[in-house]
Amino acid sequence: MAAPLQHSSFTSSSMFSSSYAPGYAKLNKRGGSGGWSPLDSDHYQWLQVDLGIRKQVTAVATQGRYSSSDWVTRYRLLYSDTGTNWKPYHQDGNIWAFVGNTNTESVVRHDFQQAVVARYLRIIPLDWNGEGRIGLRFEIYGCPYWADVINFDGQGVISYRFRNKKMKTLKDVIALKFKTSESEGVIFHGEGQQGDYITLELQKAKLVLSLNLGSNQYGSIFGHTSVTSGSLLDDHHWHSVVIERYGRSINLTLDRHAQHFRTNGEFDHLDLDYELSFGGMPFSGKPTSSNRKNFKGCMESINYNGNNITDLARRKKLDTSNVGKLNFSCVESHTVPVFFNATSYLQLPGRAGRDVLSVSFQFRTWNPSGLLLYMPVEDGMAEACLSDGKVALHVNSTQMKSSPIEIASGLGLNDGQWHDVRFLAKENFVMLTIDRDEASAVRTNTPVQIKTGDKYYFGGYLPRARSPSALPSQRTFQGCMQLIHVDDQLADLHAVEQGRLGSFENVSIDMCAIIDRCMPNHCEHGGRCSQTWDSFGCSCDGTGYTGATCHTSIYEQSCEAYKHLGKTSDSYWIDPDGSGPLGPFKVYCNMTEDKVWTTVGHDLQPQTSVSGSSQDRRRVLQLNYSATMEQISAVTGSAEHCEQQVSYSCRMSRLLKTPGKTLGPRPVLHRSPQDRHCPTAPCSEYLLLLSVVISVGTR
Repeated sequence: MAAPLQHSSFTSSSMFSSSYAPGYAKLNKRGGSGGWSPLDSDHYQWLQVDLGIRKQVTAVATQGRYSSSDWVTRYRLLYSDTGTNWKPYHQDGNIWAFVGNTNTESVVRHDFQQAVVARYLRIIPLDWNGEGRIGLRFEIYGCPYWADVINFDGQGVISYRFRNKKMKTLKDVIALKFKTSESEGVIFHGEGQQGDYITLELQKAKLVLSLNLGSNQYGSIFGHTSVTSGSLLDDHHWHSVVIERYGRSINLTLDRHAQHFRTNGEFDHLDLDYELSFGGMPFSGKPTSSNRKNFKGCMESINYNGNNITDLARRKKLDTSNVGKLNFSCVESHTVPVFFNATSYLQLPGRAGRDVLSVSFQFRTWNPSGLLLYMPVEDGMAEACLSDGKVALHVNSTQMKSSPIEIASGLGLNDGQWHDVRFLAKENFVMLTIDRDEASAVRTNTPVQIKTGDKYYFGGYLPRARSPSALPSQRTFQGCMQLIHVDDQLADLHAVEQGRLGSFENVSIDMCAIIDRCMPNHCEHGGRCSQTWDSFGCSCDGTGYTGATCHTSIYEQSCEAYKHLGKTSDSYWIDPDGSGPLGPFKVYCNMTEDKVWTTVGHDLQPQTSVSGSSQDRRRVLQLNYSATMEQISAVTGSAEHCEQQVSYSCRMSRLLKTPGKTLGPRPVLHRSPQDRHCPTAPCSEYLLLLSVVISVGTR
């Protein structure tokens, strides 16, 4: 796709001379000096192509510069819709480094595991031939891409109205793509008067699907189900969502990561009334709709059960009265992020000699500690560090009449979310504000005089000839920053990138490449995943499992196993399938001389009184067993014999064997399971008796 493009479609960080211009970097071409070479061969160089429109890219191929010793041996690939806010190509859960060339003429092609959609692509050389320079020719492979796009401004919604006012479905398929810079917002919502609903929304930059196929009037069936997927979804990059439902069986796929689950309750149909709303919840006066933010961002390729919603909106076939003027192009974010690693820093200039120090920025990271900001001031220093998930501020100056200022604010700020930090210091006053929560801002009136320096270091600091007391307590930060303000002025990070402002070392400007190593979650059996920049760990507390990923059960698989260990009759936890998906549960093990009995208990009291009832006023008793049907089936499947007993006593009541025709109401339902031999006729369906309905009459 690059070969037919004009020279103006190619740009680069620099070029050795006009004959080494980026327009000559076409595969198998020999124009100019035979390819592109930058002015300096270092890690700050890049080669970029503009494909003109968004296309689906499936492969990349590279060559060295013709008839030279210049070639790239390893590189990264970035892509973007706009030429800003770059995203690195990922493979196997990591930022991928492609293997390049070993000579000047051989072509090395890489087919992507997953195609990407982009207009701009940028190659970042990582290593090159040590006996030459960076030299490159390349080609991009792919195919056309088209999708209707709708921009949502966070104020209104579009509604897909049902033809028959009501929609009762056993099967649903809903698919869409979205991108946003917001961490909260309802993507779509539908509900019915019977209590059914389906909602897809962002909460803390994670995708949450909530649905209810129905609950019953007795309160014994609760249909609400909520599942969370993904994280860091406020990165203003496209994310793909597919929801497939057949009855209670759901497949939720986010960016090709599939998650299967079953809804709670016993109903299979989704009953919706009137409409399905995209971009938010239409105001209904209900408390649930008033405190949830509308979606702000872009959606494309919205499809509901075969209906192309974006196409219908473009052709004005939908209710758009709550939107205002529809915009069918994506309004892009102008925020410029900065990506830091363990050897990075960003230095910005400030106005020296001022008696007011004002700095603000946003950051996101997984690490509990790191240097956020270091500011040399006259006769001292000020620094803001992340320490144990809190922002700690330290101010020390020889002009201070008291001890150094130490204040801290925030909690759990290493959760991968964007957090806002504001630092203000002036005569006898210092204030630290986190996430714009003025009510929780930390202030001190310690006597202090501040005279600002002319340099501000973000994300790291290289030691200069300063006394140890004037050095930061930490040296590095791993994560991203954006919206950096110094002296209440927004820093122009593109000017920094071009060398016109400040300086930097090993940072990536206009990119936030933070990775969530807990997504997908490798911790099993409900283990809680935690992470740092380059690793993750699992907390297995309270799960009944142990090991690096909570894989190994700490309980025996049966009462028989406990007997072999010399245990006597008592209550024990068992895990019938060991490290399988079924969780452990508590049973009573009755150890007799010749057999071992396993008793699964329930929450019904030994004697439960039931007063008289009528045909119209039934009495419902709920038996909640300490195990699920699947868990009980695992026990009975390996048992020689299983049984269940339900007994009841009646006084002044009609019996089933004498129903009568004139004396009082008749019994409605009676269940009395018989003894079964498990191998031939499993009785697990009787063991999990959810309710016994009894009708009692009087003479």
